[in-house]
Amino acid sequence: MSSAGTSHGEASDASAGAAASSGRGSSSDVGGAGASSDVFEDLPLGANGFPSKTPVSSITIREVGPRDGLQPEDPVEVPARVGLVEALVDAGVRVIEAVAFVSPRAVPQMAGAADVMAALRRVDGVRYLALVPNARGAELALAAGVDGLSLTVSASEAYSQRNVHMSVEESLAQVGAVRAVVGQDLPVDTVISCAFGSPYEGDLAPSAVAGLGARALDAGSSTLTYADTTGMATPRRVAELVELTGADVGLHLHDTRGTALVNAYAALELGVRRFDTAVGGLGGSPFAAGAGGNLATEDLVHLCDDLGIATGIDLEALLAVSAQVAEIVGHPVPSRVAAAGPRSHLASR
Repeated sequence: MSSAGTSHGEASDASAGAAASSGRGSSSDVGGAGASSDVFEDLPLGANGFPSKTPVSSITIREVGPRDGLQPEDPVEVPARVGLVEALVDAGVRVIEAVAFVSPRAVPQMAGAADVMAALRRVDGVRYLALVPNARGAELALAAGVDGLSLTVSASEAYSQRNVHMSVEESLAQVGAVRAVVGQDLPVDTVISCAFGSPYEGDLAPSAVAGLGARALDAGSSTLTYADTTGMATPRRVAELVELTGADVGLHLHDTRGTALVNAYAALELGVRRFDTAVGGLGGSPFAAGAGGNLATEDLVHLCDDLGIATGIDLEALLAVSAQVAEIVGHPVPSRVAAAGPRSHLASR
C-alpha cells in the first residue's frame, strides 16, 4: 500500500477490534501485544453455523481502498470518495482507512482529506481512520475528527529512503511525535512495511522485523500491522514472523505474486484476526516496480464466508461496491471474485 508520500503496502486498524490472539503469543512476544493460550483447544462455530476450519470465528477487516486503493489511480473527486466510503459502510464494513493527511503536492490523489471527513455521515460502530506521515499530519487528522491513525515505518532502509525520504530511525521517531500530538486516547497503529522482504535488499530477518515492531510499541503505538508491501510473503514466512510476534497483530497483504489470499489463510490458521484489504484489490506501492494491488476485500470475505468466519460484511453488497470502484477508476479491478462471481453463482443452462 502506498501512504501519503509514504506507502505502507500495508496497515490494520488502529484499535483494530476483535482481535483476541492465538495460542502462539504471550505477553512477552516480540513486536506483538500478547495472546491467549486456549484458542486452539476447540474450533469455534463460525458465521455459517458450522465449526470454523481455523482457530478463529471472526475477524476484523480494515478497508483501505478509499486511501491505499485510490492512491495509485488518477485523482478522484471528493464526492465520489465520500460515496465510496459510505457504500462500504452500507455493505457492513466497520473500519475504514478513509483518507490520508499528506502533502497534496506529493500525493494529489489524497487532496481534500478534511473535506472527505467533513462530508462523511457518522454511523454507530463505524470508525474512520487516517494515514499520517508525521506530527503535522496528525494535527490535521485530529482536527478533522478521525477515529484513529496509522503511520508507516519501513523495515527496509532503502525502501524508507525512497518512500518517505527518511531513515528507518527517523521514521520510527515519528511514532512518538504523533503520540505526543494526539495524546493517549486516540488509537495509533504502526504499519511495519517490507515486513516480509525488501525489493531493494531482499530478505529481512524476522527477528529484526519483530524487534522494530516492539520498538514502535514502546514509542507509543497502540497496535501493529505487518505489511507485505511488494508481495514477497509466503505462508512459511508469515508463520516465521507470527511465531515471534504472536497473533495479536494485523497483516496487510499484497497480491504481486498471487499469494495474498493463501497468506491470509495461513495467518488465519495461526489465529491472526486483523487484516487490511482493499475493495476490488486496488492499490500497490509506487516505489517498487511491478508491485501488485492489495488483497481484495471481496476475495477475503468470500473465503471467510465459506470457512464459517464472520466478517460482518455482506458479500453481494460488497461486490456491488467493487463494480462501483471499477467505474470510478475507469478500468476492471483485479479481484478474482469480482471477475468470476462467488461460488454460489451458477452458470445459466
